[in-house]
Amino acid sequence: MIAAPFLVLLSWAIVSYTAWMLRPTSLSWNVESVEWVRYQVPFGNWLADHVEQVYYTHTAPRKGGPQLKALPKVGRSTPGTTPRPAPWPPPITPVFANPLPGEGVWEPTGPPVSGGPPVLVTTYRPDPAYPQIVAYVAWFDQTRTELAYYPGRYEPPNAAVRGPMMVPDNQRWRLLATFNGGFTYVDGDNGSSDNGLTNEPLKDGNATLVGYTDGRVDIVNWSGGPNVGPGIAWARQSLAPIVWDGLLNPALNDNPNSPQWGYTLGGQTRVWRTGVGIDARGNLIYVAADGQTVITLAQMLQHVGAVRAMEFDINPEWHTLITYTHNPDLVPTMVGPNPMQSVDRYLVPDDRDFFAVYERLPGPVTVPFG
Repeated sequence: MIAAPFLVLLSWAIVSYTAWMLRPTSLSWNVESVEWVRYQVPFGNWLADHVEQVYYTHTAPRKGGPQLKALPKVGRSTPGTTPRPAPWPPPITPVFANPLPGEGVWEPTGPPVSGGPPVLVTTYRPDPAYPQIVAYVAWFDQTRTELAYYPGRYEPPNAAVRGPMMVPDNQRWRLLATFNGGFTYVDGDNGSSDNGLTNEPLKDGNATLVGYTDGRVDIVNWSGGPNVGPGIAWARQSLAPIVWDGLLNPALNDNPNSPQWGYTLGGQTRVWRTGVGIDARGNLIYVAADGQTVITLAQMLQHVGAVRAMEFDINPEWHTLITYTHNPDLVPTMVGPNPMQSVDRYLVPDDRDFFAVYERLPGPVTVPFG
């Protein structure tokens, strides 16, 4: 009597898993298998969350250990006497008493725009208790760049215009950088919009990275209802703000297993995390680092100059910051190690949504799909 229901369940699992794995995807077999459990198996999201919580807690970095002797090289090194044109940000203040060469020093990447660097990158060690951990930081000059938000193959689930799911071929001549999006829609009703069209409805109270048609970018605590109004080129939500008016969100001290910040990895489990912030002059900052909690992520963004900030995607599969040079062909460079993703991610169709950073052009900003 038990065998028949079991066989029915097994047959369903085989058919469901096979159909899922035969879909077009940019993910590896093991990551796609976890995604099947999360989204197709009853209570699978809960199960995957708990398994990941145990795994990442067990593999989290330990305090102490030997000091690093050098930091990973990022960007295009420039002599220390090279003039730093405005609005070049100040170096990141080292956290360690004896900083390593180049620690927190911004370096340009890619071609100059209007006589200055549109993208700067640097690395620094964010926590003396974890001397092996390196934070990778990028700064985007909002006067020389424009951002575009692109849906992926499956995220957001409902896209008004799915688009190319990668950087469009006819826009690559001005491509400067790409980076990952935020939490998926189901993990907090994280809405999004492109060119005035709603992909998933926006939720009041969510932190929202907004790109305006005049080229400005900002992080707002959304209160505008499910749809964007005029003057907004794109919008992407991801949970609640983690830094506001230069201060950490006090809710970050809540139950470390709160689903508000990702149940599996909560407020205490240390894992790869990414986030974005806006500095006092309206420029965008992106941060990625291993071994972070949501609290330490917020502290990093605050330390590098963000006055408003939000958490983006977490887990070691998803963090992706790529810069580009043109020699004359497009040459991508991964900033921060991620063996689970190709350096050509976002140059081919990808399952997840993402951001492209372009050289600024005259006129209103839109999201070019082709």
